[in-house]
Amino acid sequence: MKSVEIIELDLSKQYSITVLPLKDLVFFPHMVVPLIVGRQQSIEAVESAMKKNRLVFLVAQRNPEQEVVTGRDLHRFGVLGRILQVVELPNNLLKVLVEGLVRASVYSYRKQKNIIYVTLKIPQHEVNYNDQIEAWRRELISLFKTYVRLNEDLPEELIFSVNQMEDIEKVTDFIASYLDIKLAEKQFILEQYELESRLPYMLHILNRENNILDLKSELDTKVRDQMMKTQRNYYLQEQLRVIREELGEEGEEGSDVAILRKRFRQKVLPQEAHQKVEEELTRLAKIPPLSPEYNVIRTFLEWILNLPWQEQTHDETSLEKAQKILDEDHYGLEKAKKRILEHIAVLQRVKQIKGPILCLAGPPGVGKTSLGRSIARALGRKFVRISLGGIHDEAEIRGHRRTYIGSMPGKIIQGMKKAGTVNPVFLLDEVDKINSDYRGDPASALLEVLDPEQNHSFIDHYLEVEYDLSKVFFVVTANNPDAIPEPLLDRMEVIELPGYLDYEKLAIARQYLIPKQLELNGLKAEDLEITDDALNEIIINYTLEAGVRNLEREISKICRQAVIQLSKVKEPKKLVVSKKNLSRYLGEPKYAISKLKGQKEIGVATGLAWTPFGGDLLRVEVNLIPGKDKLTLTGKLGEVMQESAMIAVDYIRSRFRKFKIDQNFTNKYEVHIHLPEGAVPKEGPSAGVTLTSGLISALKKQPLPADLAMTGEITLRGKILSVGGLQEKLMAARRHGIKRIILPAENKPDVREMSKELLEGLELIFVKDYEQIYDLLFKK
Repeated sequence: MKSVEIIELDLSKQYSITVLPLKDLVFFPHMVVPLIVGRQQSIEAVESAMKKNRLVFLVAQRNPEQEVVTGRDLHRFGVLGRILQVVELPNNLLKVLVEGLVRASVYSYRKQKNIIYVTLKIPQHEVNYNDQIEAWRRELISLFKTYVRLNEDLPEELIFSVNQMEDIEKVTDFIASYLDIKLAEKQFILEQYELESRLPYMLHILNRENNILDLKSELDTKVRDQMMKTQRNYYLQEQLRVIREELGEEGEEGSDVAILRKRFRQKVLPQEAHQKVEEELTRLAKIPPLSPEYNVIRTFLEWILNLPWQEQTHDETSLEKAQKILDEDHYGLEKAKKRILEHIAVLQRVKQIKGPILCLAGPPGVGKTSLGRSIARALGRKFVRISLGGIHDEAEIRGHRRTYIGSMPGKIIQGMKKAGTVNPVFLLDEVDKINSDYRGDPASALLEVLDPEQNHSFIDHYLEVEYDLSKVFFVVTANNPDAIPEPLLDRMEVIELPGYLDYEKLAIARQYLIPKQLELNGLKAEDLEITDDALNEIIINYTLEAGVRNLEREISKICRQAVIQLSKVKEPKKLVVSKKNLSRYLGEPKYAISKLKGQKEIGVATGLAWTPFGGDLLRVEVNLIPGKDKLTLTGKLGEVMQESAMIAVDYIRSRFRKFKIDQNFTNKYEVHIHLPEGAVPKEGPSAGVTLTSGLISALKKQPLPADLAMTGEITLRGKILSVGGLQEKLMAARRHGIKRIILPAENKPDVREMSKELLEGLELIFVKDYEQIYDLLFKK
């Protein structure tokens, strides 16, 4: 311990002083405070000051977390202080007793080795003591006395101390040092040299803090009263229990009430649910155990106490980890993965956001349900799934009221209980297959569940209390989003999952399906190999689907056949399944597809169609039969496609000069348009250009190229409009060996988003008007 030496300051001079940076403290003049110094930079600063004049510049850091600081990391205003005493402590710590002398501001910084030195300016000003200052002083002291009385952490002696002070500067600094406010506010007080600006600000701060302490005191009183009431109730309940035991009325059923009360005390519930449980527990205690109502109430209480009300999992916010998990589980699906990563990126910045509602729409087998499971794994959340397919009773969503025998909560609350947390990933499967009848409309009940503005207060008919679903990440799946009611669809963010293309199915089979089936059938990679040619053959000729379920079944069938063959041989060799020997394992192809070969035909046009199983060719055949004013359409055409045929006829008649045909051909011929595979329903406007081309070919007796296909909607003015399902249509063209394809110019943006593998080798011809198609096909 070192003694102190008094140093006189000349306030007219500038001083070069050692800086002692402070992490969580704003020092004021006239304070005498012991500081524990542990940072190497601060220890060196103290030692430097002790060797010189014991003077230090006490200044707060801008960032309290920073360990090593420079001049730019410190505030410009602080306090010139004097070290009174230094005591060495264990663990290389120093206890430094420091006295604040005067306010000072930095003129310049200088860093030597690890120590910061500053040249200080010490302002000189005289207090203009007047009636206003005196009024402020009295009000400040009065407010501070109230502050001390309200704040249990401050001793009453502070009131005596402030009453003894005459110097207004000392009064303000003394009071400021004891205020429990933000560091930034204390720093602002320190920087106010003039009393005229410092005093009003401190009065504002003290008024605010006193109001807060008043409210806190009221809350403490209410909490204390509630605790006393709770303890009194507990005491009376225990007395009642003992009396019942003495009367011999306490049995196994009575212990149920005690167990439920114990669980209730341990469970944190919202106020409404808390009050409901209290009321039901009181009723349960008064009802004879053999009463039917006893079990109804007990079951209700168990449901409420088993539900998660506060419990939640911590979200995983690593984008790299989430990307890895999503890529491990699924191939492609980039739009869906991107949306999940966006949600995780937002979670990194905003810790609490409303749960999104995603609708994954696509054909069967593309991975909608399994993607929901992957989302939960990527976020580190619990996963729960309910199937909505075929439900037609609103009570299955909202629950049954307790007046009914065997009533229970709806599927939503059941799912939350199963999840055990308030923020699971909740998958609502097959939402487009909900039905409605006289028992209500389940889709309408889902409106409240899937509306972010309402689902924080979802009410199940069984529970009869509000339940917060706002933290749930809802994922909805549907095969056909058009079948979802519009108000419900409006609350969802729809992400289309198109069917997989052939090359994507090949990659999925190679990366996911084959390893999975080898393991399930007890095989290793050394036992069985399936070549790419064989896989392509399975995809094209053995399966007809948008997803990969049937592809997985065929691979599983090959594995089982391989197990039989390997079991029959003493020294088994590796089996190789190729295109040549594939039929030994799977039989003959089910959906044989041949490349389009042969001569051109008059009146035959090739179109492209979308089906739930992917793309396909659409052959249009047109025959002209001597007759009058008759248009026959066969092939099970839908209403929209029939209208497209009518538009084609009228459009051709309106352009008879351009097309060089007889304007009155309908008076000479009966037109018969047929689309093969008559048992398969066909619908949609995209066959408009194909129907028109086939009819012109028949009228001009000029065949169309066999290696060209087309798709597009046509208007009465001959404009070509965009169509959907383009990716699947182009894949169908590739599969059938068609390289030239006519497309609407409006579909150019869709083509730009497609993969290079799909477009490679295709010649795409974009048109805006049918006359462009005519010039391409018929003009020599």
